[in-house]
Amino acid sequence: MTVAKEDIVSIIIPAYNAEIYLEETVNSALASSYPFLEIVIVNDGSTDNTQRVIEKIILQHPQVKAFLQKNQGVSVARNFAIAQSTGKYILPLDADDLISSNYIEKAVKILSLNERVKVVYGKAEFFGTRTGDWNLPTFSIRLLARKNMIYVSAIFRKTDFDKTGGYCPSMPSLEDWDLWISILKNGGEVVCLTEKCFFYRVHEKSSRVATRGLKKKMIDIINERHKIFIYRELGGKLHYNRTWSRFFNFFIHFFKRNNG
Repeated sequence: MTVAKEDIVSIIIPAYNAEIYLEETVNSALASSYPFLEIVIVNDGSTDNTQRVIEKIILQHPQVKAFLQKNQGVSVARNFAIAQSTGKYILPLDADDLISSNYIEKAVKILSLNERVKVVYGKAEFFGTRTGDWNLPTFSIRLLARKNMIYVSAIFRKTDFDKTGGYCPSMPSLEDWDLWISILKNGGEVVCLTEKCFFYRVHEKSSRVATRGLKKKMIDIINERHKIFIYRELGGKLHYNRTWSRFFNFFIHFFKRNNG
């Protein structure tokens, strides 16, 4: 694969009270076979020793730059980090997760050869307090209207990100789902690599544990922000029972037509 220096991949790491795992995550990124990387860390107002860990990292690795902000949440931290980045491609990476060494190289090859492809990700695995394969559904744009099947650490072009307005700060969780809808709702292809590329750490403070119970607010925001897309794909709004949304909407319209 031939790559140029301008094909930088910016790895975006928001860090909040991440002192335990951050260095391992950064080392995972630095072990990449892809030669042109920068790492942008944003300390989102941590109250532990995260800042000391960051200072140690940036002394050892000049391709890492770091910023400190008051705690404003992961969406604001990612948006700020991406604004400071210089890369053509973006890889968001949470401060406790890991990637395979060949992930970026394989993803950039696909993105560089096909402008129609907007998002690339790969197979995934849990580790920590839960282990095993993360069996994500096969991507479809209609299914994206109901649920997310792309984890946060997919790779995409910064130009496509800039067209969306970024991550939505009001989303209490699954802000990546909202972003994928923003990037893909008007067209574009998605590629899932056959290799295992992403390793999601499960622990008591991981996002899949900490943000349970926020479903209704997330669905309300998705309906508000992406109404045309949701109605196009589901024939009406996304319901709190997301699986049955198309079924519910069909019968709502059926009864309206027959009782109008």
